[in-house]
Amino acid sequence: MLRIHFTEVDLARVRVAAEPDPMWEVLSTLHRLQSRGGRWQFAAWHRTVRADLAAAGLAQPVRKVLFPLYALGPYLPDFLTPPESEGGITAALDGLRRMPRRDVTAELWLLNRVSPVPSWALRLDQGSERREFTELIRRYHEVAVAPFTERATSAIVAHRTLLARALLTRGVEGLLSSLGPRFRWHPPVLQVDYRTDRDLHLRGRGIRIVPTYFSWGTPVGLANADLPPVLSYPINHPVVPEESLPAEHSPLAALLGSTRARVLRCVADGLTTGEIAQMVGVSLSAASRHTSVLRDAGLTTSQQIGPTVLHTLTPLGAALLRQPRGLVRESADVPPALPGREGHRKVLP
Repeated sequence: MLRIHFTEVDLARVRVAAEPDPMWEVLSTLHRLQSRGGRWQFAAWHRTVRADLAAAGLAQPVRKVLFPLYALGPYLPDFLTPPESEGGITAALDGLRRMPRRDVTAELWLLNRVSPVPSWALRLDQGSERREFTELIRRYHEVAVAPFTERATSAIVAHRTLLARALLTRGVEGLLSSLGPRFRWHPPVLQVDYRTDRDLHLRGRGIRIVPTYFSWGTPVGLANADLPPVLSYPINHPVVPEESLPAEHSPLAALLGSTRARVLRCVADGLTTGEIAQMVGVSLSAASRHTSVLRDAGLTTSQQIGPTVLHTLTPLGAALLRQPRGLVRESADVPPALPGREGHRKVLP
């Protein structure tokens, strides 16, 4: 178990990542390729990526170079998830290349104690070796992570909407209580299911919370307690595989109609099925049917929270609402959206 100790200052410095963190997603996808954890939920991704890595000539380099450093086990080098990752993949790889040589070497020796690393890895303290390593990560990211960014962003935005609702109604402590079943808030300590037993004292530094789309199992934090605190954890995924609907079954045609257009506009604010039914003026069962069609079309995403289901827009749904004469405006009786509300998805500053 990981016990994270908060002070009053730390509670004011809790941040939640607004979008997929590229290096944490790289780490998570490499673990998906090495483990059967989440294989059912990510079945479509797994098949696609394995074929795409082979076609790009990356299958062998990934196995021989990346797998040994991103090994499944109790320890992962912190330099693999640099703080610059918050600014995107380019900033992250620049940060990794600038990492002090002594820090990289020390972390590799720590990894070697629990999972033997190849001899070439110990040369990553050299500039040329590290540039080749980061270039491989960049190419892997282009194949295994970047093509799925929209899907990952949709899920993380929906999760942030849940956390935002908890924050607005119960404050930061409500947010910490809503992170998921692997977390338990016992003020002033957040207990986290973890691979090892340890305590993390924030000491006024706050913490960056990183919901991660491709991770599975227990949360992951930085090993070095002196680094800016970060905690990555898996968002809840549906219990069915993430198979894409065949093109011939495209449900976009089912969106035509004034009622469903109103439902789509309501979802822009992140609402439960009951709230949608009340706002649109339909029965609960009708609201559920409409949201199912929108979700199958890839325009919304749904997430269970207790006895209710929260619906939010995907980037595709937000883009559709922004079109002045899009599908949802073709019905003459659809009222215009309120100014500044179309395509709204951000829920936390």
